[in-house]
Amino acid sequence: MKTLQECREAIDTIDDEMLRLLNRRMDVVKRVGEIKHESGSAIYRPEREKAIIDRLNEITVSEEGLLNRAAIEVIFLEIFAVARNIEQPERVAYLGPEGTFTHQAAESRFGGMSEYLSMGSIRAVFKTLESGRAKFGVVPIESRRDGIVGETLDLLANSSVKIVAELYMPIHMSFATKAEHIEGIKRVYSKDKGFGQCQEFLNEHGLDTIELIPVESTAKAAILASEDEHAAAICSHIAAKLYGVPTMFENIEDVHNNSTRFFILSDFKNETSGADKTSILVRLKDAKEPGALVHFLQDFDDEKINLSKIESRPSKENDGFGYWFFIDFYGHIDDENIQKVLAKHSDEMTWLGSYAKGEL
Repeated sequence: MKTLQECREAIDTIDDEMLRLLNRRMDVVKRVGEIKHESGSAIYRPEREKAIIDRLNEITVSEEGLLNRAAIEVIFLEIFAVARNIEQPERVAYLGPEGTFTHQAAESRFGGMSEYLSMGSIRAVFKTLESGRAKFGVVPIESRRDGIVGETLDLLANSSVKIVAELYMPIHMSFATKAEHIEGIKRVYSKDKGFGQCQEFLNEHGLDTIELIPVESTAKAAILASEDEHAAAICSHIAAKLYGVPTMFENIEDVHNNSTRFFILSDFKNETSGADKTSILVRLKDAKEPGALVHFLQDFDDEKINLSKIESRPSKENDGFGYWFFIDFYGHIDDENIQKVLAKHSDEMTWLGSYAKGEL
């Protein structure tokens, strides 16, 4: 190909073939949906999607293709989402409002065709799932900067919904405003934590001396900035774009490796993927006895089960100042060695879900 026109014609030919192949894929997907409907199987299979992306990434690496894993995920996660909606339309509840990082996380997995329900609280997401008004829910569970989200843990402890997937998302803050120059900004809106996460940026640009107004969400900050030419918002780029506020600066956070872990919740059990993580809730019968937790964890060590997280939470039950423990470990609930541990502590543990490990 020597000319731009020849390149364009080649791209058109490839696009035509890609469309034909995608339509063929969707024909197969439609049949898959019929089979799943007959058997009562779950439509969303995170472990299957991960296996496909792993396989495609190996191909691009071996063939030295230009698409890296992140690019493959962006393309194929959208294809997966379209395919699932052909099998069965999806309704997804998330911690809102629209334009929050949780909304961004939900769309990254369920794509542009799904129906989204913005919920005012994490509790509302759980209630929506439990009532059957949505099939999936997306909630934050922990952030690298601020730690665990206690409300999510407390609700998991008393709910029938299960964790079916996890995802990690980098958190980048944008400075968005309709003002032409930074000197014209008289007030900045953001969630209270947003100001703390971007304190160095505010100091460097002399914005620490103007009015900083905390609001309930970064999305709300973008809405307010869209209505005021002398205001700015510290918010996500998706919120700035959604509410039509030009971004003046990107990635203004003090710590650039901040990320948030999200849970995708539903009502089914995943199959084993070979690279799984399991979450459980533990209420030890002899919690006040010396060494009770150590003895419990020793059973995991004996079975060579690697723990990735343990978090204590004050008990909500009438047992004084007792605690229960949220534990993540590598493996699936159906793995033989994990079943051995569960058999010893079946009356002390609540299984919250087994799911394919998310990419950090």
